Amino acid sequence: MSESERESMEFDVVIVGAGPAGLAASIRMKQLDPELSIVVLEKGAEVGAHILSGAVVDPVAVNELLPGWRDEPGHPFKTPVKADQFMFLGPAGSIRLPNFLMPPLMSNHGNYIVSLGNVCRWLAGKAEALGVEIYPGFAATEVLYDDNGAVRGVATGDMGIERDGSKGPNYAAGMELLGKYTLIGEGVRGSLSKQLITRFALDEGKEPPKFGIGIKELWEVAPEKHKPGLVQHSFGWPLDLKTGGGCFLYHLEDNLVAVGFVLHLNYKNPYLSPFQEFQRLKTHPAIRDTFEGGKRISYGARAITEGGWQSVPKLTFPGGALIGCSAGFVNVPRIKGSHNAMHSGMLAAEHVVAALAEGRSADELVGYEESWRGGPIGKDLKKVRNVKPLWSKLGTLGGVGLGGFDMWITTIFGGFSFFGTMGHGKPDYAATEPASKHKPIDYPKPDGVLTFDRLSSVFLSNTNHEEDQPVHLHLGDAKLQESSERQQYAGPSSRYCPAGVYEWVDGEGNQLPVDHMTDPGISARFVINAQNCVHCKTCDIKDPNQNITWVPPQGGEGPVYPNM
Repeated sequence: MSESERESMEFDVVIVGAGPAGLAASIRMKQLDPELSIVVLEKGAEVGAHILSGAVVDPVAVNELLPGWRDEPGHPFKTPVKADQFMFLGPAGSIRLPNFLMPPLMSNHGNYIVSLGNVCRWLAGKAEALGVEIYPGFAATEVLYDDNGAVRGVATGDMGIERDGSKGPNYAAGMELLGKYTLIGEGVRGSLSKQLITRFALDEGKEPPKFGIGIKELWEVAPEKHKPGLVQHSFGWPLDLKTGGGCFLYHLEDNLVAVGFVLHLNYKNPYLSPFQEFQRLKTHPAIRDTFEGGKRISYGARAITEGGWQSVPKLTFPGGALIGCSAGFVNVPRIKGSHNAMHSGMLAAEHVVAALAEGRSADELVGYEESWRGGPIGKDLKKVRNVKPLWSKLGTLGGVGLGGFDMWITTIFGGFSFFGTMGHGKPDYAATEPASKHKPIDYPKPDGVLTFDRLSSVFLSNTNHEEDQPVHLHLGDAKLQESSERQQYAGPSSRYCPAGVYEWVDGEGNQLPVDHMTDPGISARFVINAQNCVHCKTCDIKDPNQNITWVPPQGGEGPVYPNM
């Protein structure tokens, strides 16, 4: 659509994404200058609808942003951590790791087990009370530039477009949201972030980004199995010792327990299914007892940034900046990123307000880029910068052991490491090996009590997409998908997707058996069930040919996560 056909609205600041970073940025700006006009766009149907995290939150950023929050009724930080447990799982048993061996930064003392979606809903209320305008259900799909090439805002997607690209009966044109500065906080592997990183070469001289996939279920467990405040982390089985990942169990309030599985996306075996590994995990004796007699009430998945210190791109460009997981501030061994996301939003906000006070606009917020590594975010990430590379290079046992030692050293010596700063090597999609080097994995059938299939799981995510619209998962080259993704890699998209979006089917529409997947003599068709998509963006990251691109569907569509 031509820009002249759209309506436009002007603000001092446009923020894309009502996550912890975007909301913290909006609140901080209003605290510093109540007269600023600020808009926050959120692609989910409501604030928090697309937010999924463990989550154990370090409240350090909340304390700084809203210092009196503990005295307010209705805040979402209801369950303080009371106990930490670390375990190594074998096929039939487990070993409890002594807490005194763990580096101090791994302690969860003073942290809270929360629903991060509910934290964002709470922050949104704070922002709106200060006068921030929040527009849920509006997906930013296009970056707008001025004549000098600086970012001048974003446009939301058109609504009511038919599958063939024509305007349907409910068509509504997108809108332009224009700002003196634009902050991009759309989360992991955001579509606009990708464009900006490429256009302005923000990743030049940086290590490749690294990712994991996090899959989570929320259960209501029997009261006698509930231990409010217990945080349990484990690694090992069901993964082999060369494949990185781990599990968490977090006991919240009201007999709720969050169980999650994180798999590093640099795994090699194309036959591996993150979803199936997660289901297997729950059958372990150290895990299953918690859920016997319980009820699964929600499910979801999303990618996680894991590159850390080495992979964070340049944060600024003319007219705006990246904040939160759009930049990648997750502390991998701690499995925490919301505190850093909030700190990045607050830091960017301070530099935006200072620039506006000087009468500036659409220039580069150089101070934001120059200051983050020396502040709380940088200090947090620098101490753990070698954990991910060590795990990747040495496997689970060697990587965890040496990574723990390195965290002790960096903590004691203020960031110094005997390893310096290690590189990550190749990107995750390039780590996938051809199917000829591996054997198919025989996963057990779900029992419908403790373990489940993907479609019944997606149902619990409340995911919904209008089917008669253009597919928001763009396939670049169909022939390449056939010759490489299927015939060389045995169709890993049908396994790495935690929502059953991708299928290879035969001429009769039946799912192609695994042992026929690489046979070039068999005719097969690639099916994209876009209506199942939970917006985890794993396909955008893990496709071995980078042949699938995730873009936002119509605003408001996707999952609606309650209490996740």
